[in-house]
Amino acid sequence: MNGVIFDNITVTAGKKKILNGLSCTIRENDFLVIIGPNGAGKTTLLKVLCGLLPAASGTVHILGRPQEEYTRKKLAATVALVPQNMSLEFTFTVAETVLMGRAPHLGLLEQEQVEDYTIAGEAMRFTQVDHLADRRLDQLSGGERQRVMIARAICQQPRIMLLDEPTAALDPAHQLIVMQLMQRLRKEENITVIMVSHDLNLAALFGSRILLVQEGKDVVTGLPAEIMTPENLQQAYGCAMYIDTHPVTGTPRISLVPE
Repeated sequence: MNGVIFDNITVTAGKKKILNGLSCTIRENDFLVIIGPNGAGKTTLLKVLCGLLPAASGTVHILGRPQEEYTRKKLAATVALVPQNMSLEFTFTVAETVLMGRAPHLGLLEQEQVEDYTIAGEAMRFTQVDHLADRRLDQLSGGERQRVMIARAICQQPRIMLLDEPTAALDPAHQLIVMQLMQRLRKEENITVIMVSHDLNLAALFGSRILLVQEGKDVVTGLPAEIMTPENLQQAYGCAMYIDTHPVTGTPRISLVPE
């Protein structure tokens, strides 16, 4: 079954097309990593898929249903977004932040019940932040905050999770923790993961499929070994790259080639 299908998506800002006929089919339980240069429209696409931004044209199907058939609450309970940046203006605790993920499942003015707290606790344990439950977000490291935001998304109990550069500004150890969390979500919770990343090597290591976009258009989609070629990457990024095989995983390994 297909998890997400978007076809001929166009998004405009004034006279400029941010997305220009972007299309892709994402199978259920895929780990799709979206790569491409700055300004290619990757973040814009995530906003379209979770209903935060309307497309000027094109269609989106979520789990076999047109996106417009979903109510806002039902869509939020199905598709969770982990944004790149989080506001620290309000100093909520970890437990309070994660519990916010239950909002799509609650009625107007309805209070959280025992089940909601149980689900939040399970999400914190899954992401290994339960020991930080009473800490404020502004007291956490970048890697800890990222895991808290993933826990909040898990608390929504989504079928599809969208992540916008979740490993940006993290050290290698925390990058690995986040990426392995995504793999566990696929295997243990059957969640379809769609992630934007600028780290080509992480994309090649963990992505089951890669979508390469440039100037708001889909250039190629396929397995990492099919997409991560010198020709494709140089066309998209405008610089030479050397690609060999990772000696441990057998996945493509990308290196920049100085001029």
